Amino acid sequence: MASAYDNKRVIVADNASTDDSIDLLKSEFPSVELILLEKNYGFAEGYNQALKQVESDYYVLLNSDVEVTENWISPIITLMESNSNIAACQPKILSYHEQHLFEYAGASGGWIDHLGYPFSRGRVFDICEEDNGQYNEVQPIFWASGAAMFIKSKIFHESGGFDGFFFAHMEEIDMCWRIQLMGYKIMCVPDSVVYHIGGGTLPKGNTRKVFLNFRNNLIMLGKNLPWSEKIWKFPFRIFLDAVFAWKSLLSGYRESFVAVLKAHFAVLKWCISGKANNKKKIHLKKLDGVYRGSIIWQHFVKKKTMFSEIVKKNF
Repeated sequence: MASAYDNKRVIVADNASTDDSIDLLKSEFPSVELILLEKNYGFAEGYNQALKQVESDYYVLLNSDVEVTENWISPIITLMESNSNIAACQPKILSYHEQHLFEYAGASGGWIDHLGYPFSRGRVFDICEEDNGQYNEVQPIFWASGAAMFIKSKIFHESGGFDGFFFAHMEEIDMCWRIQLMGYKIMCVPDSVVYHIGGGTLPKGNTRKVFLNFRNNLIMLGKNLPWSEKIWKFPFRIFLDAVFAWKSLLSGYRESFVAVLKAHFAVLKWCISGKANNKKKIHLKKLDGVYRGSIIWQHFVKKKTMFSEIVKKNF
């Protein structure tokens, strides 16, 4: 689907791919600009390296497995132009294969609970809701999905961009957290709709994905929480991770147990390296898109599966 928006450039950043995708782009889509990176930097640092070479007021970060709709750009740019305090936005993200369902990677805007577990309007852990227009209001969120993110270029660079150490997974949540700490807002604009295939880089259940998710989530907390929260939340999260790891081992999933163990050793190494930022932080509950309870408790103990069941209007 072609985008009904003329004032744009389409640029493909290639992370040193080894297939024939570049030749295909050159022959089939000659108007597309190419940025050829000399090695595979991963999702996070790949974007950082590519965007150093792009001059624009706005960046639209779009995964290669996303199908756009005709009028997906205008609603978001209109909102961002109207408010200088809005740094980044995402569209409503639906499943490409089941287009009545929200898609895992962002749904209708990313949230986080007080222990640092991410979820979305329309997606709680692995359960994606049917889209019946229940999350169609424009609303501040905690994080915008990296699968389809609009961001003001100046703020992207001022924030430091993605943390290249993350490689992939949760780098957008970490960056949006830092952007909120800078005083800006992140929004979801559901009038804009895209369809995401998902899982193209690292499919669900992949042990590398398990490692990155557990490692990056803890490092994100270590970077962005104030000490008054970090001093107890960090150990408690290690304990909850261990519960998951042992449950996986006892259920026959030794690979997941090992992945979590490796993630914890990687986090320990990161802590020893002294890379944590000791600047004054804002308490998590004071930011947009934060559920002050536990998504773990609500979902696994109280068996709630819908965002609207968990996050009430007066959360």
